[in-house]
This record gives sequence, structure tokens and C-alpha cells, in this order.
Amino acid sequence: MTQQSAQVSERRGEVDGVPVFWREAPAPAGSGAEGPVLYLHGVPENSDAWLPFLALTGGVAPDLPGFGRSGKPPSRAYTIDEYDHFVERFLEHLGIERLSMVMHDWGAVGLGFAQRHPERIERMVLINVVPFLPGYRWHRVARVWRTPGAGELALKLTNRTTLTQGSRETNVTPGPMPAQWLDSVLDHLDQGTQRAIVRLYRSAPPQVLAAAGSRLDSLQMPALVAWGMADPYIPGRFAAAYAAALGQAELLELADAGHNPWLDRPDLIDTIAAFLRAGAQ
Repeated sequence: MTQQSAQVSERRGEVDGVPVFWREAPAPAGSGAEGPVLYLHGVPENSDAWLPFLALTGGVAPDLPGFGRSGKPPSRAYTIDEYDHFVERFLEHLGIERLSMVMHDWGAVGLGFAQRHPERIERMVLINVVPFLPGYRWHRVARVWRTPGAGELALKLTNRTTLTQGSRETNVTPGPMPAQWLDSVLDHLDQGTQRAIVRLYRSAPPQVLAAAGSRLDSLQMPALVAWGMADPYIPGRFAAAYAAALGQAELLELADAGHNPWLDRPDLIDTIAAFLRAGAQ
């Protein structure tokens, strides 16, 4: 077995009536952290994205409702507020009080929980997250998903060919996203995930995004803003904007990386692991 598969286990449970899948791994011996690391994935991804991180740092990584192997009930609204409260209830389910957080893309929903409970967050890492800041305008793909009819059709027609072609711009490394990433997305892009995507994007016009980050200055814990500056979806200026909005943030701008910067720069995984370990030293 590989080191990763030997360390990372799969779990299933139920949170507020919704089946939830998550991965977890023990913290390395002697880490000394107060609590585990919570990893929150983006769209249209799932906890598969965090496997190399979990192998280094331990922690927990759920498939958010509507994504991956978790439940995708049509009764859910799939809004920022709903995901914020899911994070809280998920942590209650696991009995986690103190934690660090790592967020990517729409994993930014964890900022809602963090702003309500800053005293519970030890350290925080933001990786090319959706801007909960003034001045952001949705990118081209998101504008399609936000359009009734067009969004449903675009997602329904997504297959390996279209996703391969569409993902060529995502990162700096030439070619489409890795086959493993394509497989992970396509394996779980069913009607439930398509519904979650359009509801989430349509619930979040620019003014809602800005309001969702209205208390970012309450987050005074050590933070790292790690940003692939060649991101075609979120302008690089939001990296500095996030760092300025937070109280004690380090800014790491990677000119040679895109939206999933650890795929262009695998050394970023070690950098983030070292930042998280520093809180225990």
C-alpha cells in the first residue's frame, strides 16, 4: 500500500439528515496541534483534492453536501449560509472544538463559520478562494451556470471531451487538468451535483459575496493566503485583498501557478504543511 492509502481512511455518517462522506487521517506523531485540520474543497471537486495534504498533515476533509459521495437532496438550498451551518454541524458530529482550516475555491464557505467562531480557529489557509470581498465579478463559466436554462444545459452536456478542453486554461502546466482530476469530477457530476452548482452560483451575486466577508477583520489568527496568480477565474489582486482584510496573514503569490496551484507547484503542499505545523511549535 502507498503511504497515502495507509494513512487516509474513509468515513460516512449523517448530519442533519444528510448522508456525509469524509476522509480523515491522524495527525503526524508529535505535531502538538490543538485540533485537526479541516479541509474544504471547491466546485466541482470533492475531498479527492485533499489526499496529498491529508497524508502530510492529517485532518478531516468532507465531501460537501451536493458533491462527491455525500447526499445531494433537492430540498437543500445550497447557499453560503447553509454551507456555513453545515460546517458547524459537521464539526459537532465529530466532536471537534478547536481546529485549523484550509479552503480552496468555494471552500470559502468555511469563512462564514470562522467569522462566527474565530476563537475556535488556530490557523487558516486560503488557496484561490472565491472572493468574499467587494469588487468581484463572476468569470465566464460561472456566468453561464448562473443563467437559468443555459447553466443546466451546459452541465448536462459536460463530458470528458468538453471538460478536458475546458480545463486547459485552469492551470499553468500545459494541457488539460490531470486525468485523475477529470475522473474525480466526472464520476460525481450527476444531477444532484449539477443542481447544487447552479443553486450555489445563483444564490451568490456580487453583493452577497461581499456581505459574506463583512467580518473578515475579526479573523486575527495566523493565516496564509497562497495564490496561483495565473488563475483564469479569480484575478490575482484578490490575494492581496484577502491578506489585507485578515489580521495576521502571510501572502504567497505564485506567478507560475493557476487555480489549483498545488498541481503546478507541488512544493506548495509542503509549504502549507509547514505553516500548519508552525502553530504547534
